[in-house]
Amino acid sequence: MITKKISLFLIIIFTTFTSFSQDKFTLSGTIKDSKNNETLIGVNIYIPALKIGTTTNEYGFYSITVPRGEHQIEISYIGYQTIQQTINLNQNTKNNFYISESGEELQEVIITDNKGKINIKSPEMSVNKLSISTIKKMPVVLGEVDVLKSILLLPGVTNAGEGASGFNVRGGGADQNLILLDEATIFNSSHVFGFFSVFNPDAIKDLKLYKGGIPARFGGRASSVLEIYQKDGSSKDFHVNGGIGLISSRLLVEGPIVKDKGSFLIGGRGSYAHLFLKLSEDNKDNSAYFYDLNAKFSYKLNDNNSLYLSGYFGRDVFSLNKSFTNIYGNSTLNLRWNHLYSNKLFSNLSLIYSDYYYGLDLDFVGFKWDSGIKNYNIKYDFKHYISDKFKLNYGLNGIYYEFNPGTIKPSSTDSGINPDQLDKKYAFEPSVYLDAENQLSKKITVAYGLRYSLFYRLGSSTINYYDNNSPVVFNSDMQIYEKGTPTSTKYFGKNKVIQDYNNLEPRLAVSYQLNEDQSIKASYNRMAQYLQLISNTSSPTPLDVWMPSDNYIKPQIADQVALGYFRNIKGGDYSLEVETFYKKIQNRLDYIDGADLIANNAIEQVILNGRMRAYGLEIMVKKNTGKFNGWISYTLSRSEQQTPGRTPEEIGINDGQWYSSAYDKTHNLAVTSAYNLNEKWSFGANFVLQSGQPVTYPNGQYEYLGITVPSYGLRNENRLPAYHHLDISATLTPRKNKDRNWKGEWVFSIYNLYNRSNAASINFRQNSDTGINEAVRFSIFGIVPAVSYNFKF
Repeated sequence: MITKKISLFLIIIFTTFTSFSQDKFTLSGTIKDSKNNETLIGVNIYIPALKIGTTTNEYGFYSITVPRGEHQIEISYIGYQTIQQTINLNQNTKNNFYISESGEELQEVIITDNKGKINIKSPEMSVNKLSISTIKKMPVVLGEVDVLKSILLLPGVTNAGEGASGFNVRGGGADQNLILLDEATIFNSSHVFGFFSVFNPDAIKDLKLYKGGIPARFGGRASSVLEIYQKDGSSKDFHVNGGIGLISSRLLVEGPIVKDKGSFLIGGRGSYAHLFLKLSEDNKDNSAYFYDLNAKFSYKLNDNNSLYLSGYFGRDVFSLNKSFTNIYGNSTLNLRWNHLYSNKLFSNLSLIYSDYYYGLDLDFVGFKWDSGIKNYNIKYDFKHYISDKFKLNYGLNGIYYEFNPGTIKPSSTDSGINPDQLDKKYAFEPSVYLDAENQLSKKITVAYGLRYSLFYRLGSSTINYYDNNSPVVFNSDMQIYEKGTPTSTKYFGKNKVIQDYNNLEPRLAVSYQLNEDQSIKASYNRMAQYLQLISNTSSPTPLDVWMPSDNYIKPQIADQVALGYFRNIKGGDYSLEVETFYKKIQNRLDYIDGADLIANNAIEQVILNGRMRAYGLEIMVKKNTGKFNGWISYTLSRSEQQTPGRTPEEIGINDGQWYSSAYDKTHNLAVTSAYNLNEKWSFGANFVLQSGQPVTYPNGQYEYLGITVPSYGLRNENRLPAYHHLDISATLTPRKNKDRNWKGEWVFSIYNLYNRSNAASINFRQNSDTGINEAVRFSIFGIVPAVSYNFKF
């Protein structure tokens, strides 16, 4: 059945192709950095006289079909010099372009300043692109550029809370973001409770965040896609760069394997702030640190074939007095083959491995806990440049998952804990997709696509069955939900299908160009997420257990619409983006009161399927040129969750009412700025202001058998205090850098300049001296000054 559906879909793809006039010819090739042969993503190739253009794909390849004759080509990319060159086309031509970073000289071309204009004509919306050259010009924290800190300054994106990992997009959970590093899935994007990201800035080439209007080639998450690519490494010369800071240091080495054909890149990073804790008698047994490793190898077999092998490995270690230790991290590996079938058809085949490990050593209770998720992914993608007005993306992929909900081992021979293995779970997720971009007229361009995804929950596992298929039962006398009792069980052997799902996921985006500088855009997309994160965020370190959809856990289905107005002002010196969105999500998990998540082999007994909705307005104003530049973003939004009763007798969660989700931030203001005083000094500042995170406070108490018991009101009806901080940085670049190979810079930064005690949580207790109940704010970070030295040669 699967084979027939996929075959039918592929027939539709290939019968879409049509022939075009032979009076047109195709110009194609790659665009690279002139210094190191690094391919560049998203470079604009534009022909002003014809008012047509294209962009390079994820591997630096472009293709554009134009009429016979002489044409002036304009090539522009943020952080690089814009070049103009005249080309005479009387046959299909391959032309590779090399562009230089701003400040370097090019010859035999016309150089102009490159501005950060919005692509008014493209139907792409709800998308933010940041090259690493742009990110490195932003203010830094703790002396190190941070990828995740940069996207937190974008509209619609908030942090998950003080000291929490991950990020939230348009009111969605951190688990609803698909994070890809060289196409491999990253399940946890943060180090040290969100203070650092797992992405070494020296190894990153480019990133793109899709908040809506998501192309059909992406699936598996309900809120967003963060796509990040590592550098290939220089195939021209040997280079070393890195940084030494108070909290962490990093080193990256790159160079040619075979000059102009093959390259390597190896980067390492680690923190050592925990060493200072050991200088204190009170903290000598406490530690919190991370380390990670990036590697990539590239080789160009010939003009039409290239191979890439990339990987990442990282770990976080958090320990309290040796009685509680938490170790977690990601590992990825990706082998890719780029093949050019013709000057109009580009392909990429990827074999991908991804692993997320999560371990706890609870010495004070005598056991160790290991859990995690692995996936094996094969994907084949094609980009077909049919004409200058019609492009196709299509492909297929299959992901095999292995879930380990928990392995329990005694930490010592006398711990009294018996070893146990919770049932491992397996799943398979195949999909096919087709994406098209079509310019219907001078003013209207549309992008439309369809993704067909399937999901199979596989054995070997033992499945519980319950009366009325209800693993959670409602106690009408006590008006509470309780665990159901299995009436029977069934064992499914290896690779036997336990439950299956399939979904059609349509995508649509349209752009209407009002004039050369203004456009209105709209988009719709449906996403199916077959994985759910079981997480207890109230623990000292959140429990992260990924679970597949099955006969009790339904896949999340997200529908999102967005409408936006986009404008370039003063020729692109300034830009304005305004978007409004509405998103609804089916089958969002909710927990019953008192849910036990650790070592639970029947997790279906403590969860209910609810729904979410989020809606809001996003505004972003940017200054793109001059010594002083940056942006202001503001988001006004709501994010809510509802779990109504399944029958008229049930009360549901929170009396079945809509309530604020844990990710609801009504107001979100971010200001970022950079000022280049001269060649020697540059300065930056970030300011962030967000509404406090929703929480549930006790609204009373009572005594039972001499014990004081707090009582709580409705879920998330209270909020933590507003979250805000100001960060500043200054970068000193010695003038002698210009005349020598060794180049260094000093970065001075202060995180949280005015020492705001942002609340990670509010705890309530009885004061032992006065006997009066009091609320105690728990804050993680105050003011944090730092200095680091960055170098390269």
